[in-house]
This record gives sequence, structure tokens and C-alpha cells, in this order.
Amino acid sequence: MPANEPLIHSDPEIMGGTPVFVGTRVPVQTFVEYLERGHTLDEFLDHFPSVRRERAVAVLELAKEMLLARAHAA
Repeated sequence: MPANEPLIHSDPEIMGGTPVFVGTRVPVQTFVEYLERGHTLDEFLDHFPSVRRERAVAVLELAKEMLLARAHAA
């Protein structure tokens, strides 16, 4: 997946502006909530086949980078 390819999109015309995975109507918040409840990545992908594994993993990597950068800045 190219580094400059967008992962998340927010558009008032799609789900009222809720951030979704690009090319889908699947909210990123739904992904986070699945993981919070103890579901696996595979379970999420089974329920939302429009989300590509590479994109879901890239979102997790981005979240990790942001958290680590914030921790180092403190």
C-alpha cells in the first residue's frame, strides 16, 4: 500500500461526515470498537468484507505511530 494513499475519509455526504475507511461506508470507530470488545482483526474483516486487510493494518500502524510520537513528546 503506497504511503501517500489515504486510509480514512470524512465527507458530509457519506455517513454524515463520520470518518470511514476510504472506498467504504465502514466507520473507523466500528473497527476500534470491535477490537476493544476483544474481537480479532479476522472477525472484523469477515463482518466488513469491503475493508481490505492491508488498509485495516495500516490504520493500526498509523494509530501506533501517533501514540508513540505523542508519548515521546511528553
